[in-house]
Amino acid sequence: MGKLFQPLWAFFKLPCLFQMVTGLYCPGCGGTRSAVYLLHGDLVQSFVYHPLVPYMVFAALLLFGSWLLGKVTKKPECYLGHELMFTYIGVGIILVNWIVKNVCLIGFGIDLLAVPLS
Repeated sequence: MGKLFQPLWAFFKLPCLFQMVTGLYCPGCGGTRSAVYLLHGDLVQSFVYHPLVPYMVFAALLLFGSWLLGKVTKKPECYLGHELMFTYIGVGIILVNWIVKNVCLIGFGIDLLAVPLS
């Protein structure tokens, strides 16, 4: 990891209280690592750690782009809207990610987040 993000990363290396108490991943586990990998341009690793992070960036860019297109062309119908739909998809991603990671951990003994960033 580059020297620019090391102080920030040290701050976010705090343990997850939910995981300490239950032994399971919380719904947000992997989100910080996902954001760090995304900032480094590694979309695949970002998606593996937590698919919500790249999805949020994609959804925000799509919504902003359609809004900007509507403003520039003076055609408000170009704006997609559908914020509620994007929110429901995001909640679905969180739930599926949480279930899959914990099933792998409990059912198969595979700790998907065991390898820390160096």
